[in-house]
Order: sequence, then C-alpha cells, then structure tokens
Amino acid sequence: MAINLQKGQRQAINAPKFVIGLGWDTNSSSTGTAFDMDASIFIMGENRKLVADDFFVFYNNLVSPDGAVEHTGDNLTGDGDGDDEQIIVDLSKIDSRVSEICVVVTIHEAESRRQNFGQIRNSFVRIVDASNNTELLKYELEEDFSIETAVEFGRIYKRNNEWKFEAVGAGMKGGLQDYLNKYN
Repeated sequence: MAINLQKGQRQAINAPKFVIGLGWDTNSSSTGTAFDMDASIFIMGENRKLVADDFFVFYNNLVSPDGAVEHTGDNLTGDGDGDDEQIIVDLSKIDSRVSEICVVVTIHEAESRRQNFGQIRNSFVRIVDASNNTELLKYELEEDFSIETAVEFGRIYKRNNEWKFEAVGAGMKGGLQDYLNKYN
C-alpha cells in the first residue's frame, strides 16, 4: 500500500529501479491557450549543483550520461487519468558523484501564455517500484500556486547509503530559468 506524504515528509525508497510518475489536470484557461507542462530532472552532487550540464534531464535531453535517469517523453496536453509524464530511475547505474535528484515541473511559455500553477489542479508525484508496478509513495500538491510558473514537486536524496524521497512542493515565479540558476 502506498504511503501518502504531506509537504516536508520523507520516506525511504526501497526499490533499486523505480518510476517517477507526474500528473496534473488543468482548469479551463481564460487565455484560451492550452497548457504544456514539462517535467525536468536535476541530477546533483553534494554541493546541490548539477554534476555536469548533461545531468539535466528534460524533453530535449531524455537520458542522463550514466543511463540511470530516463525521461519517457513530453506530454503536450496532460489529458487523461494517471501519469502525464514519467521518469525511469535505476539507482544501480547512478554516477557515484550523485547525491540528489530534484523533480521540477514547469509550464512551457507560461509568461507569454499568461498561465500559472493556480490554474492547475490534481497535481501529484508518485514513486512506483519498476519490478512489480507497486506504488510506493505519493505526494499530492494541495497548495494554491497562483503566481508560480514552476514547482519543485520533490527530491530524491542519498543519506547514509539510503535513498529517500522528500515531498517539497515549493514554487518559483521565474519558471525553469529560476531552477537552472539555482542548480547550475
């Protein structure tokens, strides 16, 4: 049975290979423009910075250099139930310099489309054991991010040789660029 986390809670991940599932629904936009949400993964070292530029995994760089993190592709609409985007993580392949994996979701061209996370509902991140498709944990974002265009859903980090997930739920107004500035 999956553990439902609240903001700030942490939980050990007891699966060497797992899928990060991200989901959301959009309210009808007064801008008349469809939403395009994008999942991005920042793979970082002890200094909380990218190990190298190509350890930033997103729709234009789908696989990390060590092969441990693979983005399955960009969902342009978010329509339908279940995961809208997925990232496959295999900790047995992870580069030894890596101590943290940060999961961020942004709204593509949010400023020009006049969109923000306040127009998004039913947002979640979940971790599923890849060996048996069992949901291990889930975090549903319940905050109203009325001015934010990017949200850090969660982070996976290594402490004492154990990988854990932390439910973060922190937004930024500057979109993906804010996170690139923070973690690069």
